[in-house]
This record gives sequence, C-alpha cells and structure tokens, in this order.
Amino acid sequence: MTTPENTPTTAPNAGDAEPGYAADAATTAPESPRFDPQQKLDELEAKHAEVADAYLRAKAESENTRRRAEEEVSKARKYAVEAFAESLLPVKDSLEAAIAIQKATPEQLLEGVHATLRQLGQALERNKVIEINPAAGTKFDPHQHQAISMVPAEQEANTVVAVLQKGYLIADRVLRPALVTVAAPK
Repeated sequence: MTTPENTPTTAPNAGDAEPGYAADAATTAPESPRFDPQQKLDELEAKHAEVADAYLRAKAESENTRRRAEEEVSKARKYAVEAFAESLLPVKDSLEAAIAIQKATPEQLLEGVHATLRQLGQALERNKVIEINPAAGTKFDPHQHQAISMVPAEQEANTVVAVLQKGYLIADRVLRPALVTVAAPK
C-alpha cells in the first residue's frame, strides 16, 4: 500500500537525472541549425557560377597566349633573315662602289675585293656562320667533311690532305660540308 507520503507528486522526465536539469539544459544549449535545402542550393549555385567564370577566364587566357605565340612564331619566320640581310648590305654597297669606278687599276680592284671579302667574313661571323677549313693532317670527320677522293700521301690514313672547297656551319649545324681529299690507307 502506498501512502500519500510515498507517492511522488510529479513524474520526473525520463532523461532527467535530477529535477530541474532539463530546464537548465534547454536554456543554455544552442539551438541546432536546421538544414535549409534552398539555402544550400543557392550556395552551390553561387559556387558553380564562380568556378564556371574562373574556368572561362582561364580558357580565354590560354587561347590568347596560344594566339600570341603563333603570331610571334610567324613573325620570327617571316623576319628571320632580317639581321643577316642587314649585315650583308655593306658588302653589297662595297661591290657597287667598286663597279662604279671606271678607271680602277688592277691593284685597286684587288685591294677592294680583299676589303669586301673581309666585310663578308665579318657579316657571316656576326650571324654565327663559321668556316670549316680543316688543316692538312686533320682527322677526317664525315659530319663536317665530304671526301672527294682518296690519294696516297705521306701522312696517317683517313686524314685530310687538301681542302678543295671550304664548308660552313651555322649554329653548330653543317650548312655545307668542306670538300676534301683524304689520305688513302697504306
């Protein structure tokens, strides 16, 4: 039997360990944020628009870079010989001046030809065109020399005996090999 003294007057909450705890927790705990799908959709759409804009800008920048590079390559090809041609103009001027002299002596002409040849050599050197003129006895190099014939000689086999025509390199690439005769094996 229960007496009125043993009967609780209020039923405690199921999760309360002590009376009054639930009230304190409710007033101090932050309210949990409620998931708002429309807000999340708006955030994602804004982020998508930002990423799409960045992509389009990067794509346009890469197209512009590619186009500028193509234009520069085109101009480089078109005007590649400009510096070379400019360095040859004084040589042409010297030749024209020599032709213009009516009563030149053979000595004057020879002196002018030598001066013009020096100008031409300097113009070629400025533009990285280097002579291939191997000395006698130099080992034959098939990358820079073209053997015209093999001749018996008093030197080591497969060495240059004489240069028939000079060769030329341009930036380490053979423009024309030197034509040479080579010592035959004994």
